[in-house]
Amino acid sequence: MNVTWSTTSALAILVCASFTLSFGVRYSPLLGQCSPSGYLHGKASHCNTEHDSECCKAGKMYPQYHCSPPVTDETSATLTINSFAKGGDGGGPSECDGEYHSDDEMVVALSTGWYNHGSRCSKKIRINANGKSVLAKVVDECDSVYGCDADHDFQPPCHNNIVDASPAVWDALGMSGDDVGDYHITWSEA
Repeated sequence: MNVTWSTTSALAILVCASFTLSFGVRYSPLLGQCSPSGYLHGKASHCNTEHDSECCKAGKMYPQYHCSPPVTDETSATLTINSFAKGGDGGGPSECDGEYHSDDEMVVALSTGWYNHGSRCSKKIRINANGKSVLAKVVDECDSVYGCDADHDFQPPCHNNIVDASPAVWDALGMSGDDVGDYHITWSEA
């Protein structure tokens, strides 16, 4: 009977440990992936739909990420478009400097994990797309945790692999029209 109890206890402990680890670990270096840390319940309200920005939908569950994929010499990402200007679809002023930025400035926001508590603020990143390479300054966080509120212009949290760029960055990459929106790129620290 002790053997059965010990085997059952060991199995229960193993199951509990696996369950705890699966919910406690958000980024798995062994798997090279970043998993959602939770889900945000969407609330509907009016948002600025400039550049086809998505507005939160009531009842929809949006994944939240505290992490982003690892940064490499060619970090794979999705380039999105954002206005950092006052009244633009970016919402409030930039996190890094508390300022708004003209659509003519070469600026970006990075997903929460890449933004890394502001450690990349005012630093340049190199963006490679469409056979071109440009430098842009990090001025904001593309929040991958919070959203669907006034501070985030009632837009959902960003995915964990976003480089949200001003129209000037898109122009410098020679992209316009149907190319603008979600575009696969690579980026690195400059």
